[in-house]
Amino acid sequence: MPLHEVYSPRLAYRGPVIPVSNLVKFLERLQVVALNSFGKLDFDLKYYVDLSLKFDLNSTERAFDALSRSSNGSVPVEDLKSFISEYFDSAGTDMVYSDPLDFVPRPQGFLPKVENAGVRAWALEIHNYWKNLSRKVSDDIIHRPDAHTLLPLPMPCIIPGARFREVYYWDSYWIIRGLLASKMYDTAKGIVINLISMIDEFGHVLNGARAYYTNRSQPPLLSSMVYDIYLRTGDLEFVRNSLPALIKEHVFWNSGFHSVTVRKAPGGNHSLSRYYAMWNEPRPESSLLDEKLASKFVNNYDKQRLYRELASAAESGWDFSSRWMRDHTDLSTLATTSILPVDLNVFILKMELDISNLARAAGDFCLAYKFLEASLVRKKTINSIFWNSEKGQWLDYWLDNGSHKGVHTWDAQNQNKNIYASNFIPLWIESFYNDSIQMKKVLKSLRKSGLLCNAGIATSTINSGEQWDFPNGWAPIQHMIIEGLARSELKEARVLAEDMAVRWLRTNYVAYEKTGYMHEKYDVQKCGDFGAGGEYVPQTGFGWSNGVVLAFLEEFGWPEDQNIDC
Repeated sequence: MPLHEVYSPRLAYRGPVIPVSNLVKFLERLQVVALNSFGKLDFDLKYYVDLSLKFDLNSTERAFDALSRSSNGSVPVEDLKSFISEYFDSAGTDMVYSDPLDFVPRPQGFLPKVENAGVRAWALEIHNYWKNLSRKVSDDIIHRPDAHTLLPLPMPCIIPGARFREVYYWDSYWIIRGLLASKMYDTAKGIVINLISMIDEFGHVLNGARAYYTNRSQPPLLSSMVYDIYLRTGDLEFVRNSLPALIKEHVFWNSGFHSVTVRKAPGGNHSLSRYYAMWNEPRPESSLLDEKLASKFVNNYDKQRLYRELASAAESGWDFSSRWMRDHTDLSTLATTSILPVDLNVFILKMELDISNLARAAGDFCLAYKFLEASLVRKKTINSIFWNSEKGQWLDYWLDNGSHKGVHTWDAQNQNKNIYASNFIPLWIESFYNDSIQMKKVLKSLRKSGLLCNAGIATSTINSGEQWDFPNGWAPIQHMIIEGLARSELKEARVLAEDMAVRWLRTNYVAYEKTGYMHEKYDVQKCGDFGAGGEYVPQTGFGWSNGVVLAFLEEFGWPEDQNIDC
């Protein structure tokens, strides 16, 4: 059953709140004391909400409250270290290594277009990372779920890596794309089964597999995972088992506070979706950062509004970006819930197309027709509300206020004229890349956008210091735009796709050679540099970067005589 939603009695704008567990609340208390005691150097707030209890919560809290404290609330360092060691298992121990049964060191038919021996050796090293990143929940989680913030997922999984010790929703799509290139179909199906188990329990796929993520989702790509696995395996039983969850997810994103209506003549009313977290407190994994940011506000309502905007930006996957800010120099001006995002609505269009295709394959022609009709309406809506013919891009739309109630009247001035990679995400969908007339405009606009850089596609043209802005490039963005270009009927689009894929592969390869790691994000200004910015140090591992490299090598290959160095 979906989690109970608690509504604020004061203002409907505050919206729904899904409470966190008592364990999460206690671990947030521990965070504060740990920061005061250990200091800020190399301090990761997330580590403390990922700890697991050795004993029951009541006895742990009593022991914690009995620790001697100074006037600022700190505990002597050795005392706190001893307490944590005695009462907790380290973060990450709730996930144990799982040897993937469908992994083979050299899969038959692996990347047949890769002719260069050095590139093939690198690809096989990335392929081997699937073993390193493979996990399953520990037996203790099954027997004592209340002692952990990790959720008891039924199947083994692939984690992104580093501080991201659990499954994440939209990361999983690109991990699966890499697994498909590695012929690891059973592991890919297991990831989907885990995500479906979240829908069955909570009513939506969570941001990640932790108890503190229950109040938000992430970009909805579950249908894309199911559809891509089906295309490789032809497994109709897998399709039939997945369809009910996909339909539930479609309802989640098209109802309640996620749903917004915009009126535009002469087309009438258009139904669209936005990001809207069911939360108005500091995010537990970043609580002290959120509290510090909100400290400039005196009014509690303003603090709660900011907390919801922070969590909603996290739901978008773009946490954080000037895209969601009224003032790109001030993170406290986040207004995520006041924006209708191009990419979210494109993902829902793809969901409708995927469900239609999957239902047809499963023999449910009524369901297939229903979702095909819904996709046609949504494509028209996306072009009506987001398309800007003058710029040749689809632009996010700002609402007059954050309310989901009533009908918003469309105003051209409310389109966000700033350039973001998300303005080009519709290229990923057949409905748009098959439109040659529109595609020519978009291609011209993309070339002039300033996003195409020496080492990949920038996330934006604004250098705000946030990680989802210039100069960072992210694997998912590269993949969606490049794959859409590659599938276009226009030769110039396909040529550009290969050129940008080569740039991205080169920067990944050179950074790997320099550092020994695959990275979460890259600096697209210079080949071989990894990215920076944001609220945590750059991470390595890394699930979706690995997946996109393998997907690009599968699609484009690498000639024997082509150099991959910068």
